[in-house]
Amino acid sequence: MTMQPRKKPRVGLFATCLVDLMRPSVGFAAAKLIEDAGCVVEVPAQTCCGQPAYNSGDRATSRDLAEQIIDAFSGFDYVVAPSGSCAGMIKAHFPELFADDPNWSPRANALAAKTFELVSFLVDVMFVSNVDARFDGRVTYHDSCAGLRELGVQAQPRKLLASVKGLDLVEMAEPDVCCGFGGTFAVKYGEISGAIVEKKAANIVESGAPTLLAGDLGCLMNMAGKLSRDGRPVSARHVAEVLAGMTDAPAIGEAQ
Repeated sequence: MTMQPRKKPRVGLFATCLVDLMRPSVGFAAAKLIEDAGCVVEVPAQTCCGQPAYNSGDRATSRDLAEQIIDAFSGFDYVVAPSGSCAGMIKAHFPELFADDPNWSPRANALAAKTFELVSFLVDVMFVSNVDARFDGRVTYHDSCAGLRELGVQAQPRKLLASVKGLDLVEMAEPDVCCGFGGTFAVKYGEISGAIVEKKAANIVESGAPTLLAGDLGCLMNMAGKLSRDGRPVSARHVAEVLAGMTDAPAIGEAQ
Protein backbone atom coordinates (compact mmCIF):
# COMPACT_ATOMS: atom_id res chain seq x y z
CA MET A 1 0.00 0.00 0.00
CA THR A 2 1.31 3.42 -0.95
CA MET A 3 1.62 5.79 2.00
CA GLN A 4 0.08 9.20 1.43
CA PRO A 5 2.31 12.16 2.32
CA ARG A 6 1.31 13.75 5.59
CA LYS A 7 -0.73 16.87 5.06
CA LYS A 8 0.93 20.02 6.31
CA PRO A 9 -1.06 21.97 8.90
CA ARG A 10 -2.74 25.02 7.42
CA VAL A 11 -2.01 28.08 9.57
CA GLY A 12 -3.77 31.42 9.40
CA LEU A 13 -1.35 34.16 10.41
CA PHE A 14 -3.04 36.87 12.45
CA ALA A 15 -0.54 39.61 11.67
CA THR A 16 -1.90 42.19 14.19
CA CYS A 17 -2.51 45.87 13.55
CA LEU A 18 0.84 47.08 14.89
CA VAL A 19 2.84 44.61 12.81
CA ASP A 20 0.87 45.48 9.69
CA LEU A 21 1.20 49.23 10.14
CA MET A 22 4.49 49.65 12.01
CA ARG A 23 6.71 46.58 11.61
CA PRO A 24 5.82 44.31 8.65
CA SER A 25 9.20 42.57 9.00
CA VAL A 26 7.82 40.80 12.09
CA GLY A 27 5.02 39.32 10.01
CA PHE A 28 7.46 38.03 7.39
CA ALA A 29 9.67 36.58 10.13
CA ALA A 30 6.68 34.87 11.74
CA ALA A 31 5.62 33.38 8.40
CA LYS A 32 9.14 32.03 7.82
CA LEU A 33 9.30 30.42 11.25
CA ILE A 34 5.90 28.77 10.82
CA GLU A 35 6.80 27.50 7.35
CA ASP A 36 10.15 26.19 8.60
CA ALA A 37 8.20 24.26 11.24
CA GLY A 38 6.40 22.38 8.45
CA CYS A 39 3.21 24.35 8.01
CA VAL A 40 1.46 26.14 5.16
CA VAL A 41 0.93 29.81 6.00
CA GLU A 42 -1.86 32.02 4.72
CA VAL A 43 -2.76 35.58 5.66
CA PRO A 44 -6.48 36.14 5.15
CA ALA A 45 -8.07 39.57 5.06
CA GLN A 46 -8.32 40.65 8.68
CA THR A 47 -9.02 43.52 10.99
CA CYS A 48 -8.26 44.45 14.61
CA CYS A 49 -8.80 41.75 17.25
CA GLY A 50 -10.94 44.26 19.14
CA GLN A 51 -8.77 44.49 22.25
CA PRO A 52 -8.67 48.33 22.48
CA ALA A 53 -12.46 48.45 22.37
CA TYR A 54 -12.75 45.54 24.80
CA ASN A 55 -10.40 47.15 27.32
CA SER A 56 -12.39 50.38 27.04
CA GLY A 57 -15.67 48.62 27.82
CA ASP A 58 -17.10 48.82 24.29
CA ARG A 59 -18.43 45.28 24.01
CA ALA A 60 -20.57 46.00 20.93
CA THR A 61 -17.59 47.06 18.81
CA SER A 62 -15.53 44.21 20.25
CA ARG A 63 -18.16 41.69 19.16
CA ASP A 64 -18.44 43.17 15.68
CA LEU A 65 -14.69 42.88 15.18
CA ALA A 66 -14.57 39.42 16.75
CA GLU A 67 -17.23 38.15 14.37
CA GLN A 68 -15.11 39.25 11.41
CA ILE A 69 -12.06 37.45 12.83
CA ILE A 70 -14.05 34.28 13.50
CA ASP A 71 -15.38 34.26 9.92
CA ALA A 72 -11.95 34.94 8.40
CA PHE A 73 -10.05 32.27 10.36
CA SER A 74 -12.60 29.50 10.86
CA GLY A 75 -11.20 27.29 8.08
CA PHE A 76 -7.63 26.98 9.36
CA ASP A 77 -6.09 24.20 11.41
CA TYR A 78 -4.38 26.79 13.61
CA VAL A 79 -4.35 30.55 14.10
CA VAL A 80 -1.01 32.06 15.10
CA ALA A 81 -0.18 35.62 16.14
CA PRO A 82 3.26 37.16 16.79
CA SER A 83 1.72 38.78 19.86
CA GLY A 84 0.67 37.37 23.19
CA SER A 85 -1.67 40.31 23.57
CA CYS A 86 -3.71 39.66 20.41
CA ALA A 87 -3.55 35.89 20.77
CA GLY A 88 -4.72 36.31 24.35
CA MET A 89 -7.67 38.41 23.22
CA ILE A 90 -8.82 35.70 20.83
CA LYS A 91 -8.07 32.77 23.13
CA ALA A 92 -9.19 34.16 26.48
CA HIS A 93 -11.73 36.87 25.71
CA PHE A 94 -13.59 35.90 22.53
CA PRO A 95 -15.35 33.09 24.46
CA GLU A 96 -16.35 35.62 27.12
CA LEU A 97 -17.78 37.98 24.51
CA PHE A 98 -20.10 35.31 23.13
CA ALA A 99 -20.81 33.30 26.27
CA ASP A 100 -24.53 34.15 26.10
CA ASP A 101 -24.90 33.64 22.34
CA PRO A 102 -25.80 30.05 21.33
CA ASN A 103 -24.92 30.71 17.69
CA TRP A 104 -21.55 32.41 18.09
CA SER A 105 -20.32 30.81 21.30
CA PRO A 106 -19.35 27.44 19.74
CA ARG A 107 -17.51 29.22 16.94
CA ALA A 108 -15.67 31.53 19.36
CA ASN A 109 -14.66 28.56 21.52
CA ALA A 110 -13.47 26.60 18.49
CA LEU A 111 -11.31 29.50 17.32
CA ALA A 112 -9.91 30.04 20.81
CA ALA A 113 -8.90 26.39 21.06
CA LYS A 114 -6.72 26.56 17.94
CA THR A 115 -5.19 30.01 18.50
CA PHE A 116 -1.62 30.37 19.75
CA GLU A 117 1.08 32.95 20.30
CA LEU A 118 3.87 32.43 17.76
CA VAL A 119 6.70 31.04 19.91
CA SER A 120 4.31 28.96 21.98
CA PHE A 121 2.96 27.44 18.76
CA LEU A 122 6.45 26.57 17.55
CA VAL A 123 7.54 24.93 20.79
CA ASP A 124 4.32 23.51 22.26
CA VAL A 125 2.44 22.49 19.12
CA MET A 126 5.06 21.88 16.43
CA PHE A 127 7.74 20.73 18.92
CA VAL A 128 10.45 22.97 17.48
CA SER A 129 13.51 22.81 19.72
CA ASN A 130 16.04 24.84 17.72
CA VAL A 131 16.26 27.32 14.88
CA ASP A 132 18.82 27.88 12.15
CA ALA A 133 19.75 31.46 12.95
CA ARG A 134 22.69 33.55 14.10
CA PHE A 135 22.78 36.73 16.15
CA ASP A 136 26.10 37.84 17.56
CA GLY A 137 25.85 39.61 20.89
CA ARG A 138 24.11 39.83 24.24
CA VAL A 139 20.35 40.26 24.50
CA THR A 140 17.88 40.60 27.32
CA TYR A 141 14.26 39.46 27.17
CA HIS A 142 11.06 41.09 28.46
CA ASP A 143 8.09 38.86 29.28
CA SER A 144 4.99 40.67 28.05
CA CYS A 145 2.07 40.57 30.46
CA ALA A 146 -0.61 39.02 28.23
CA GLY A 147 1.67 36.36 26.81
CA LEU A 148 2.98 35.40 30.23
CA ARG A 149 -0.16 35.59 32.34
CA GLU A 150 -2.88 34.62 29.86
CA LEU A 151 -0.94 32.15 27.72
CA GLY A 152 1.96 30.89 29.82
CA VAL A 153 4.65 32.09 27.41
CA GLN A 154 7.94 32.29 29.28
CA ALA A 155 10.20 29.25 28.83
CA GLN A 156 9.42 28.86 25.11
CA PRO A 157 11.24 31.93 23.74
CA ARG A 158 14.23 31.24 25.95
CA LYS A 159 14.40 27.66 24.70
CA LEU A 160 14.60 28.77 21.07
CA LEU A 161 16.92 31.69 21.78
CA ALA A 162 19.35 29.23 23.36
CA SER A 163 19.74 27.61 19.93
CA VAL A 164 20.63 30.86 18.11
CA LYS A 165 24.33 30.82 17.26
CA GLY A 166 26.35 33.65 18.80
CA LEU A 167 23.51 34.85 21.05
CA ASP A 168 24.08 35.37 24.77
CA LEU A 169 20.89 35.85 26.79
CA VAL A 170 21.36 37.98 29.92
CA GLU A 171 18.33 38.20 32.17
CA MET A 172 17.35 41.65 33.37
CA ALA A 173 15.99 42.20 36.85
CA GLU A 174 12.23 41.53 37.01
CA PRO A 175 11.78 40.48 33.36
CA ASP A 176 8.17 39.51 34.09
CA VAL A 177 7.13 42.95 35.40
CA CYS A 178 4.93 45.14 33.19
CA CYS A 179 6.56 47.70 30.89
CA GLY A 180 3.73 50.18 31.47
CA PHE A 181 2.17 50.02 28.01
CA GLY A 182 -1.04 48.04 28.43
CA GLY A 183 -2.61 49.49 25.29
CA THR A 184 -5.16 52.09 26.35
CA PHE A 185 -3.72 52.02 29.89
CA ALA A 186 -0.77 54.13 28.69
CA VAL A 187 -3.24 56.70 27.36
CA LYS A 188 -5.60 56.76 30.33
CA TYR A 189 -2.91 56.70 33.02
CA GLY A 190 0.06 58.39 31.42
CA GLU A 191 1.90 59.29 34.64
CA ILE A 192 1.63 55.77 36.04
CA SER A 193 2.64 54.28 32.72
CA GLY A 194 5.64 56.60 32.57
CA ALA A 195 6.78 55.59 36.06
CA ILE A 196 6.50 51.90 35.22
CA VAL A 197 8.46 52.14 31.97
CA GLU A 198 11.12 54.25 33.68
CA LYS A 199 11.86 51.40 36.08
CA LYS A 200 11.72 48.86 33.26
CA ALA A 201 14.17 50.90 31.17
CA ALA A 202 16.56 51.07 34.13
CA ASN A 203 16.46 47.28 34.48
CA ILE A 204 17.15 46.88 30.76
CA VAL A 205 20.15 49.19 30.88
CA GLU A 206 21.50 47.57 34.05
CA SER A 207 21.46 44.16 32.35
CA GLY A 208 24.31 45.39 30.15
CA ALA A 209 22.73 43.89 27.03
CA PRO A 210 22.78 46.16 23.96
CA THR A 211 19.69 44.47 22.49
CA LEU A 212 16.20 44.11 23.97
CA LEU A 213 13.85 41.38 22.77
CA ALA A 214 10.17 40.70 23.42
CA GLY A 215 7.22 39.03 21.78
CA ASP A 216 4.80 41.97 21.67
CA LEU A 217 5.36 44.97 19.44
CA GLY A 218 3.38 47.34 21.63
CA CYS A 219 5.63 46.62 24.60
CA LEU A 220 8.74 46.93 22.44
CA MET A 221 7.68 50.29 21.02
CA ASN A 222 6.95 51.59 24.52
CA MET A 223 10.29 50.47 25.93
CA ALA A 224 12.26 51.51 22.84
CA GLY A 225 10.67 54.95 23.01
CA LYS A 226 11.69 55.44 26.63
CA LEU A 227 15.23 54.19 26.00
CA SER A 228 15.57 56.50 23.00
CA ARG A 229 14.27 59.55 24.90
CA ASP A 230 16.81 58.85 27.64
CA GLY A 231 19.62 58.53 25.10
CA ARG A 232 20.26 54.89 25.98
CA PRO A 233 22.03 52.95 23.20
CA VAL A 234 19.84 49.84 23.40
CA SER A 235 18.30 48.35 20.27
CA ALA A 236 14.87 46.71 20.40
CA ARG A 237 13.69 43.84 18.23
CA HIS A 238 10.82 41.40 18.10
CA VAL A 239 12.00 37.93 19.06
CA ALA A 240 10.65 36.52 15.78
CA GLU A 241 13.13 38.59 13.77
CA VAL A 242 16.08 37.10 15.68
CA LEU A 243 14.75 33.53 15.62
CA ALA A 244 14.14 33.77 11.87
CA GLY A 245 17.55 35.29 11.20
CA MET A 246 15.85 38.35 9.68
CA THR A 247 17.54 41.30 11.36
CA ASP A 248 18.41 43.43 8.34
CA ALA A 249 15.70 45.97 9.13
CA PRO A 250 16.66 48.83 11.49
CA ALA A 251 15.84 48.21 15.14
CA ILE A 252 12.49 49.37 16.45
CA GLY A 253 12.43 53.13 16.81
CA GLU A 254 15.38 53.68 14.49
CA ALA A 255 15.06 55.38 11.11
CA GLN A 256 13.60 53.05 8.51
